[in-house]
Order: sequence, then C-alpha cells, then structure tokens
Amino acid sequence: MSARLRIYLTGVGGQGTLTATTLLSRTLLDQGLDVVSGEIHGMAQRGGVVESTILVGGWRSPSIQHGEADVILGFEALETLRGLPYLAPGGAVFSSTDFVPPPGVNMGRESLPPIRDIEEHTAQLTRKSCFLPLQELGRQAGSVQSGNTALLGAFCASGLLPVGVDALAKGIRSYLPPKIVDVNLRALELGASAIGQCI
Repeated sequence: MSARLRIYLTGVGGQGTLTATTLLSRTLLDQGLDVVSGEIHGMAQRGGVVESTILVGGWRSPSIQHGEADVILGFEALETLRGLPYLAPGGAVFSSTDFVPPPGVNMGRESLPPIRDIEEHTAQLTRKSCFLPLQELGRQAGSVQSGNTALLGAFCASGLLPVGVDALAKGIRSYLPPKIVDVNLRALELGASAIGQCI
C-alpha cells in the first residue's frame, strides 16, 4: 500500500467508467485522503473510449503520462491493452476479460486479440495482474453493469489501495442510487472474493 498512488481507468462509453471513477474518488475523499481526479477524454459517443484518472496523496494535477500509472483499472479488455503504455514499471493491472467490440470488428475489418494474449502480455509488464469476467460477476450480482463494482472490489481487496472493501461499501450506500445499492454491494463482495484467484 502506497501513500501516493496514480490510477488510470479506461473503458468504453456506456459502461459506467466515469461512475466508477466518481464512486472511488468520493470514497477516498471520505477517508480523509488527498485526491484529484479527471477525465482525459471520452464519452463523446456511446462505445467510444473513456479514460479517467485518480491521483491519491498530494498530486497537484490529475494528469497521468505514459509510464506513470501505478495501477490500471480496465473495464474492457481491449482498452486495457491500449492503456498499457500508461503503466509505470512494477505497476499493477486489474481488468475485465470481456470485450465490447469496436466498429471495425463489428464490420469485419478487424479482429480482436485472444484474451489470453492480452493477459500474457500484461503479466510481462506488471508485478500484479488480475483479469476477471466482469459481465459474469455482474450477472451473478443481479446486473451486468455492476461488474465494474466487482473490479473495484478486487482492487480494494488487493491491499494496493489505502482503503478497504468496507470503505467502498460505505461509498456505494452513500453515492449510488438506492435502487442499485444492493446489487452493487453483492458485486463488490464477488470481486473481493475473486482476488484470490489472480494475485
């Protein structure tokens, strides 16, 4: 666990990447931590790339350059791969194994790399990596969209973040709409439990 941490989050529009960013940022602030957060770009269209940052521990700017992220949270597997240049040496990656195929793939002009190739490439660059089937974990919790919370749960349970699962559960109760709180609490527990499979 580090007192200063740079987290790069990436996914595609419509997945809830920015909701996850806001939830984690507010949870960290509630614990008295110095947090800055920002959106790099994205959300211009549904399905487009969405990138955001959370910096903990006294950073003045939300900017993260290539080679600086201590942790990458990838809510979509291809965007995790594309985001790896941001990873600092010895950083950690938490990612979905699921794809949201981009237009080129849907039109048959491109193909997706096998998830195993992404996992192996990531493992060569990291000290810790965790790939989880977020859509399946979300379905088990009661909503596919809650898979993002499962990834946050795995991250909180890893010991790399200066807050634990209980703090994020409190954040879920405080900041998510009441109708989706229970589903996200279940997803949080599923993600926290899954961490033993990958780290």
